[in-house]
Amino acid sequence: MDATATIQNYPNPFFSLNYVPAFESLGDDYFDIVAASEFPQHILRFRNDQLLPLLGLDPKTVTDNDFIEAFGKFQGSQLCLAMRYHGYQFGEYNPMLGDGRGFLYGQVKGVDGALYDFGTKGSGTTPYSRGGDGKLTLKGGVREVLAAEALHYMGVKTSRTLSMIETGQALWRGDEPSPTRSSVMVRFSRSHIRFGTFERLHRIGRKDLTTKLLNHVIEYYYPSVQGEAESYSLFYAELVQRVAELVAQWMAAGFCHGVLNTDNMSIVGESFDYGPYGFIPKYDPNFIAAYFDYYGRYSYGSQPAICKMNLQMLQVPLGAVIPADDMEAALSRFDEHYYLTYKQLMLRKLGLENLQLPEADELVKLTIAILKETELGYHDFFTELTDLFHRHSPEDVDSIFSDADFLRYVGKSDNLANWQQIFNLILYNLPLDVRGQIPQTMARWNPRTVLLRPRIEAIWRPIVMEDNWEPFYELIRQLQAGE
Repeated sequence: MDATATIQNYPNPFFSLNYVPAFESLGDDYFDIVAASEFPQHILRFRNDQLLPLLGLDPKTVTDNDFIEAFGKFQGSQLCLAMRYHGYQFGEYNPMLGDGRGFLYGQVKGVDGALYDFGTKGSGTTPYSRGGDGKLTLKGGVREVLAAEALHYMGVKTSRTLSMIETGQALWRGDEPSPTRSSVMVRFSRSHIRFGTFERLHRIGRKDLTTKLLNHVIEYYYPSVQGEAESYSLFYAELVQRVAELVAQWMAAGFCHGVLNTDNMSIVGESFDYGPYGFIPKYDPNFIAAYFDYYGRYSYGSQPAICKMNLQMLQVPLGAVIPADDMEAALSRFDEHYYLTYKQLMLRKLGLENLQLPEADELVKLTIAILKETELGYHDFFTELTDLFHRHSPEDVDSIFSDADFLRYVGKSDNLANWQQIFNLILYNLPLDVRGQIPQTMARWNPRTVLLRPRIEAIWRPIVMEDNWEPFYELIRQLQAGE
């Protein structure tokens, strides 16, 4: 861990934060008060010093023991709340959900004035554990830390991990070698309120609780519509836009969430709860992240349609307080929001930020077409493109693609020659100073460090075999540096 974090600073700075009992103030119709398990061991394996300034904390004055007291032993005085929700899981409604291995530890105001959640994962049983142990495997914790950091630095709106602590318990899991090591982590996000939170209220027939929760959501997470005459309808319209933009971010990043059940959909349009996720090695709409997704319901290419469907299903509980016509009108713009964002993000990966040219649409379509035809590595293609623009002068457009390795696929792709012609035409029409910014834009949005499955397994192996965490910390450093 950070060697500078050795200064004893009591009381624990995490206990002195500006906690706001926002969700707690709604009352116990929405949660159950629970307690964390006691763990035999506490080894801090990850602390996210990048987040501490947002909490008004100087990382140098926060010790490893401060993290352990707050997020391993849970010694804070605020109530721990297991949130109640239902959800559609693989299309089937499940009323037996709720926080089964975590709870809302606290909510704090950041220095930016926004409200943030500390939500646990692996902290023990709750009324919703359904016979499970409520624990988290160490590998599960490692994977979530990596996913959140990678996505954040790729420009995806995502939760982050504040801390991960190894807890010294042996866990038995059917989907990995057992016994395996355990962990508890704390997720840092805007909100843990889910689509399924509203679905539960509809199921129990509580329009009053739906209205109360919706007012809460608007107050804290949609302040721009608060006080407007049609604030409920405006909220839903903004949610549609946020979700469409989020899915576009996943798709441009080559990310497959894996389990887009409605209980994994945040009401603020933020990506969270990373289980069997995967980054695509090549452009394959049928790529499946979850081994149990037998029919590919949540495949990479299905994500826009699934999220739109989840928004459609959310209209049922929200229909108690929002006019159906207003919601349908808002949802009809999902595809437009999605494509505009996706096009912008893909152009950014091509180094052409803020490009407003008619050729832009065709360039994006051709980029996807050649990736599908040639089966080039999705991330490798953009990395090679970045190298080409760093290697050649922006003044000499004709030379940029002269030694491109992917041109060997010309015979296999009907679109590659057209792609190069359109790209050259765009470059010729750009001012030289704008052309000169392309390499920097590409380098920023096409990191070389990508969490393909072999990469994750390569850093997990030394942890298991030698308790060697250095490859993990080096990978975190690379992700945070955008390398």
